[in-house]
Amino acid sequence: MTDNTVTVLGSGSWGTALAIQMARSGTHVKLWGRNSKLIESMREAGENRQYLPGAKFPDTLTAEPDWDAALKDASTVMVSVPSHSFRGILEKLKGRKLSICWATKGLELSTGMLPHQVVAQVLPECKQYAVLSGPTFATEVGQDLPTAITVAASVPEFADKLAGFLSSSSFLAYTSEDIIGVEVGGAVKNVLAIGAGLSDGLGFGANARVALINRGLREMRKFGVAMGAQPDTFMGLAGMGDLVLTCTDNQSRNRRMGLALAAGKTVAEAEEEIQQVVEGVQASRAVYEQAQRLNVDLPIIEQVYRVLIEGVDPREAVKALLARSTGAEN
Repeated sequence: MTDNTVTVLGSGSWGTALAIQMARSGTHVKLWGRNSKLIESMREAGENRQYLPGAKFPDTLTAEPDWDAALKDASTVMVSVPSHSFRGILEKLKGRKLSICWATKGLELSTGMLPHQVVAQVLPECKQYAVLSGPTFATEVGQDLPTAITVAASVPEFADKLAGFLSSSSFLAYTSEDIIGVEVGGAVKNVLAIGAGLSDGLGFGANARVALINRGLREMRKFGVAMGAQPDTFMGLAGMGDLVLTCTDNQSRNRRMGLALAAGKTVAEAEEEIQQVVEGVQASRAVYEQAQRLNVDLPIIEQVYRVLIEGVDPREAVKALLARSTGAEN
């Protein structure tokens, strides 16, 4: 085991981009994925042509199809898989002495748990853990374009270590102690981005989009505080920053989901078109159900949930929002 070796579990676009970024910064990185044929093709091509074409692997990055070989010598594991696969990956890590970080965004659907709570339950012996989040598109990280993220960790030393693994002349990693806030921001912004896509797809214009983002940020903070987050976190990169990016740029899968639904497609048809997991779909249900448990009123998220999960017509959902009584803004 070496202190400057990181294993990235998850070879989608974001896992690949993070692996490339850490390797650029001088870290020895192994990238593992479930699809061994894809990993083998990545080894031969020196890039992930399926999910991040054109982003060449640095010499310090190795694509590794074998699970045990991928974890050999690693002191830190970065998990970058969809939220529904998160617990299963952690189960496979039992018995290994590792520090763990994750770029997974979302609540566990069956329990309403945030990722750090799942880590505490599955790997109680792990004391150094962290979450990465912020306004980032994998393609731009792969292209080495300027980017900034937040790293929130259980102990400051681990946050600093991860920031060091990631930081370069074009990539800034800021640190935080508010794991809950960073996790909530990453989950809720995906739901709101689907709402923004719906609004734009229905032709409601810029005024409606900005109102949705602003009021959505308020819902994010309200939900986060109820979960135990620090309010100021939602004004940072992992809150407002990620929300604005995901709601306004068509690189966002979640925004594209909203646009597709507004065009009359079903969720299944939109997912087939997008060809990658759209985290906001299941996150809408997980966040809505957890908000119900906490007795927190989230009107925008509720209507996105109704469209996605209950099949309500998007225009009817908008009518329900506009029918709400208003009062003092704060």
